[in-house]
Formats: sequence, C-alpha cells, structure tokens
Amino acid sequence: MPDCIFCKIANHEIPSTIVYEDDKVIAFDDLNPQAPVHTLVVPKAHYENIIDGVPGDVLEAMAHAVGEVARAKGLEAGFRVITNTGAAAGQTVMHLHWHVLGGRDLGEGLV
Repeated sequence: MPDCIFCKIANHEIPSTIVYEDDKVIAFDDLNPQAPVHTLVVPKAHYENIIDGVPGDVLEAMAHAVGEVARAKGLEAGFRVITNTGAAAGQTVMHLHWHVLGGRDLGEGLV
C-alpha cells in the first residue's frame, strides 16, 4: 500500500526504533506510548487487520516477535498484547499490528 505508514516503516522508508525484525515482521517502538514499554509488531506484507486472510505463518512470526520483544524489553513480570480491528475498535492505522505494552503494573482493566 503506497500510503501506508507501517508499510513504509517495514520497508525502511521511514526511520523508527526497531526492536526486532525478520523476513516476515518488524517490531518498533510506538511514537505515542501508552505505557513505559509500547512496541508494535507489524507484518511486512500489508493486511488491513486480523480478519484479512492473514496466513498462519505470518501470525506465527508475529507471535514469535512478541516473545522477542518481551525478552528485549525485560517484560518478564508481565505484559499485554492488544490488536484493534476496525475504526470502531480504535484502529487508526489500517495495517494489522499488535501492541506490546508493559513496564508497569497494567492491572485487571481492559486496557
């Protein structure tokens, strides 16, 4: 997608603080963090959201990246993984991404 900011980050057209990268996904720190650790895990191929026919190997790579981010960021005490699907759920960039949040006690609330 030519105008997708996450595609541009995945293609290294826009600089970002990369936490993890492999051939299928990239993980980078969010520019507007909602917790002390807020890293986004994004597939390099463009999928609008989690119900956009994402192949299993891409989802597996994303799950692996979450573990790599958690280890790199020292989130052994716990962390949260969130994905928003559609504007009504708060998705603002229409490219599948998982938020990895941690670095403080997140409590039992929804977010």
